[in-house]
Amino acid sequence: MLKAENLTYIYGQNTPFETKALDGADFSVSAGEFAGLIGHTGSGKSTLIQHLNGLLKPHSGRILLEGRDIWEKGAKMRGVRFAVGLVFQYPEYQLFEETVGKDIAFGPKAMGLSEAETDERVREAMEFTGLGADLAEKSPFDLSGGQKRRVAIAGVIAMRPKVLVLDEPTAGLDPSGRREILTHIQDYRAQTGAAVVLVTHSMEDIARVADTVTVLSRAKPILRGTLDEVFSRREVLTGIGLDVPAVTRVLLRLRALGLDVDAGAYTLEDAVRAVKAVRAC
Repeated sequence: MLKAENLTYIYGQNTPFETKALDGADFSVSAGEFAGLIGHTGSGKSTLIQHLNGLLKPHSGRILLEGRDIWEKGAKMRGVRFAVGLVFQYPEYQLFEETVGKDIAFGPKAMGLSEAETDERVREAMEFTGLGADLAEKSPFDLSGGQKRRVAIAGVIAMRPKVLVLDEPTAGLDPSGRREILTHIQDYRAQTGAAVVLVTHSMEDIARVADTVTVLSRAKPILRGTLDEVFSRREVLTGIGLDVPAVTRVLLRLRALGLDVDAGAYTLEDAVRAVKAVRAC
């Protein structure tokens, strides 16, 4: 569906402040895949995802959307940005319309859709993100932080992107709000078949939803695979300032203390089942 090949991007090129943010980076996501992207601050995650819908143009390398280079001559960048929807970190700060409904409708209207089709997209996006229909006429600035976050995500979902890219969508939310946001994103993926790219510092969030994980360090990917394949490389993760989820660390400690517990659980629910399985023996 979407592929980055050998991307290099340099901030402040040919200045004393030149910084290579991406250095021959590769990344891909298939239709229907939920791909996690993790790395420490400054690893290149945000720079990479801004290339995926053409907000940044690589100094070398290319981005392929359904096999076509988005920067080739004749390519329409407007269509790329509708197909690859990007939700920035703290997207609620980008809300600007007087009502929730108008804010969500902004994207579909920009696509040139009819009023009836726009209304349908707004209703659908609100359902996907768990926003009640009664909120459509409310000011987005009167909502809670979690509701604002869902409105912002709904505004991108309303364009029905083939690839939904989210930069730290649960940042700053309490555990309940984090679970709600991730559940709604999973529902959207399941019902539409869209690919999803989740950028996050939270290993717990990745463990809860991702099919595959790509780890960035020093401007390039150093690991990619399933949760088991990536989390089994704990020494690599800790070497770049990351680690496995907290519940996995607890299970590993229990094993070190002599308890024959499965340490391959990455979510709280799986960890509870692993401990109960030991107690049942």
